[in-house]
Amino acid sequence: MEYYHSKYGSGSRRKSRRNVMRRFFLLSFMLIIAVAFVAGLYLHRIVYGPNTWVSGGGSTWLHVPTGSDFSDLKNLLYSQGMVLHRKRFEWLAERKNLPRHIHPGRYEITTGMSSNELINMLRSGEQTPVMLVFNNIRTRNEFAQRISRQIEADSLSIVSLLNDAALADSLGLNTENILTLFIPNTYEVYWTTDALGFISRMAREHKAFWNAERRALAAGIGLAPAEAAILASIVEKETNRVDEMPAIAGVYLNRMRSGWLLQADPTVVFAWGDFSIHRVLNLHKKIESPYNTYIHRGLPPGPVCIPSVAAIDAVLHADQHDYFFFCARDDFSGYHDFARTLGEHNRNARRYQQALDRLNIRK
Repeated sequence: MEYYHSKYGSGSRRKSRRNVMRRFFLLSFMLIIAVAFVAGLYLHRIVYGPNTWVSGGGSTWLHVPTGSDFSDLKNLLYSQGMVLHRKRFEWLAERKNLPRHIHPGRYEITTGMSSNELINMLRSGEQTPVMLVFNNIRTRNEFAQRISRQIEADSLSIVSLLNDAALADSLGLNTENILTLFIPNTYEVYWTTDALGFISRMAREHKAFWNAERRALAAGIGLAPAEAAILASIVEKETNRVDEMPAIAGVYLNRMRSGWLLQADPTVVFAWGDFSIHRVLNLHKKIESPYNTYIHRGLPPGPVCIPSVAAIDAVLHADQHDYFFFCARDDFSGYHDFARTLGEHNRNARRYQQALDRLNIRK
C-alpha cells in the first residue's frame, strides 16, 4: 500500500512538471509570435510606411545631376527635408542596393511616399520627363539661359555649340542663322539631356517641321527655309496680331522683289541691342550693322528673334497685294494701316507720331 502511494505521488509530480513545461513552451512560443508580430509591424512601417514630406503637402522635383553618388543623393534629399526618417531610408536603401544604382534625372517626390516607393523609383531611373517650352526669345544668350533652366545642360555649353561653325555647317546653317533651327513648341525631353543631345533633338524637329510642303512654299516665294524664318522673325516683331502677319509679310516680299531696302524697324532695334526702344528715330537708323536693313539691302544675316510657327506660316502664305508700306495705327490697337505710295504712308505715319507725342513716348 505504501509502495502504491509512493509510485502514485511520483507520477503526479512528473505530470505536473510536464504541464509546467508545456505552459512554458506555449508562453515562449506566444512571446516569439508576439515579438515577431511587433517586429513585422515595425519592418512593415520601415518599408511601406510614409517617409517623405514636401512643403505644402503636395509634390516637388528632385534633380539628381549626372555623376552623383549615394552621398550626393542623400544630401539632396536631406537638405530639402524630403526624408522624415533617415536611418530607415538608409537601412532599406542598403538592402535594396540603391547606392550602386544611382541614376541621374528629374524625379517627382510626393508627400507620403514610402521608403520602398522612393528607393524603387530612384533605383530604376524612372525619371519624369520635362515639358520643355521656349518662345518669344531674341538672342542666343537668352535662349541658352531659358533652355538651361529646364534641362541639365548649362547655358555656356549651349552657347558654345551655337557658336560652333562646324556644327552649324553640318546642319546646313551658319553661326549667324543658327537660331532658325529652333521651332517654338512644347517638347517632351528628359532633364538629363545635354547640350549636344538637345541640339540633335531640335535638328530632328526642324527636319520634321520643314517638310516637303513647307519647303515647296518657301521655294515658291524665292526663299530657303532659313531665309523664310529670318523674314518671319521680322514679321513677328512688327505685330502681335496673327491675322495681320500675312499682310505684313506680303509688304516685305514686295520690297524684296522690287530690290528695295527692307527698312524694318525690328532689325534696327536688334542691331542696337536695346529692346526698350519703342520709337525708332533717324539716329537709330544710322547704326553700322549687318542687321540694319535701312542701310543694307536684303535680309539680315540672322533672325531678330526665334519666330513662332504662326509667323513662319504667315510668310509661307503671305498675302499677295500691292502694298509697300505700313504704319502702326494711332489707336494703339496693335493693327497697322497699309499704303501703296510714300505720300499715303507719310500721312499714316504722321498720325501715329502725333499719337506718340501726345503720350510723351520719345524712345
